[in-house]
Amino acid sequence: MTREDEKQLRYREQRSKEAIDMAMQARWQEAVEINKEIVAQFPEDVDTYNRLGRAYMELGRYKLAREAYQKAVALDKYNAIANRNLRRLKDMKDTGKVEVETDKVEPKKFIEEIGKTGVVTLQELAQKEKRASTVAGDKAVLKIEGSYLVVENGRREYLGRVEPKHAPRLIRLMLGGNQYSATVVKSSADGMTVMVREVFQDPSQVGKLSFPPKGMEEFRAYGSDKLTKIEGEEEEESGYTIVGGDEVEVLAEEPEEPEDDTGNEDE
Repeated sequence: MTREDEKQLRYREQRSKEAIDMAMQARWQEAVEINKEIVAQFPEDVDTYNRLGRAYMELGRYKLAREAYQKAVALDKYNAIANRNLRRLKDMKDTGKVEVETDKVEPKKFIEEIGKTGVVTLQELAQKEKRASTVAGDKAVLKIEGSYLVVENGRREYLGRVEPKHAPRLIRLMLGGNQYSATVVKSSADGMTVMVREVFQDPSQVGKLSFPPKGMEEFRAYGSDKLTKIEGEEEEESGYTIVGGDEVEVLAEEPEEPEDDTGNEDE
């Protein structure tokens, strides 16, 4: 391979990464421009035609999407991605206008009660090419797999695992009957974060917070000095719950009064 060939290869890899980043941010028009630039120099790049087709689909420009996927099939007639999308496009009509996807998560829509909503970071991510079709605003699904809490997209494709900071607690609560919704809030080539919201709390889990607020390490039962740790929580994890009783008011722990060092007692 000549130096010029190596230079061209690096260029294609860099621009392909940028195109994937644009797709993950739902910046479809920019994704179109980058992919068009790539195929202009590399007209036999099947992956780029597939990305171009996807970007055109998201913009509602179905005729151009078909053309991109047809070029991919012409280069690789058994390409699964291109053939699958051509079947989807068969009965679609071009909208005649460009509509960039702007479905972003609005945090206010999730934050209703303290402790029921949190943002988690995914680890052990799927390959970026497989995550490229999942963008901010897409719904996600939580799935327990042994000791791991896995996140999948709406098509049940693996995206990654919930970080250990949150996974054990959420798994315990899910096994206890809690139910959660999830939405992708950030998706890039290098990482992905998901907002998780408790949508149903099983009666057996009353008083147990899905996401203990930072700094609120201890809670006191109204009318009681007893503090009870969340069952199964590690020593260093914050969050306490009140067990027993039908209605319990939970208050932040108040600072203790300084002890009287005079040694005198009330008579």
